Amino acid sequence: MKQKLIVLMAVVLTLTFGTMAFAGHCEKKETKKGILLVAFGSSEASAQVSFENIDKKVKATFPAIPVRWAFTSHIIRNKLAKQGKILDAPEVALAKMHAEGFTHVAVQSLHTIGGAEYHDLRKIVGSFKMMGFEKIILGYPLMSTQHDMERIVDAILANIPKERKKNEAVVLMGHGTHHPANAFYGSLMFQLQLRDANVYVGTVEGYPDLDTIQSMLLKKGIKKAYLMPFMSVAGDHAKNDMAGPEEDSWNSILTKAGIKCTPVLKGTAEYDNFVQIWVDHLKGPVGHF
Repeated sequence: MKQKLIVLMAVVLTLTFGTMAFAGHCEKKETKKGILLVAFGSSEASAQVSFENIDKKVKATFPAIPVRWAFTSHIIRNKLAKQGKILDAPEVALAKMHAEGFTHVAVQSLHTIGGAEYHDLRKIVGSFKMMGFEKIILGYPLMSTQHDMERIVDAILANIPKERKKNEAVVLMGHGTHHPANAFYGSLMFQLQLRDANVYVGTVEGYPDLDTIQSMLLKKGIKKAYLMPFMSVAGDHAKNDMAGPEEDSWNSILTKAGIKCTPVLKGTAEYDNFVQIWVDHLKGPVGHF
């Protein structure tokens, strides 16, 4: 049912912007390539630095290809609209690109894992394959293959604050999900700990959860931990759930347990070595044009 609604929405939007539904009914268009970057989104002003960094790197890598943006979260889009900032949903952005005459579109997911948001995006992209684009290809999210995992481990270890001592912990906060892709977080922690036994990966809404991480820290007698978001932006989760003063924040809970915490409010997309992984994933779709 959801798939049918997405297809119907794509048709309606495309017709709304005055386009033909199928390329076969039109004269062959001149090739026009485009890139659509799709993130969950954030309404936090301080988080925009992450999106700006990605935008800059993508445009530097593909200077001749126009870049558009879309956010998958309707809540975030609504918040931004009230601030006078209009961000499109992916289906709206694609309909507009079709109306502008784009024939080849590379859609790059800026999600961390291939969870529910990514799979919804796959359905949208699949629907638009019938809508007149000569080619539309979706790029992988950040953590998709074993090679990605190895690069992410390298990036995390390289970005740990230099003043951190080996007997101090680094606790990464991922979002987590009910989706099977949540298993990536546990796998990431395993591979990190093969390199540094005091680096941990927890999640807000999945597994490993904070209780599990706290138990591991206390068992090892850890007295200090650096808290770092494993999310593209240091938005609401990082500011409040991780570093906030509220009693249920990771900072407060671990501090109460006797572990001194030092939060690092920097999203993964602020680090070039993470952004390069997304850019390299985008090279795949663009290379097929």
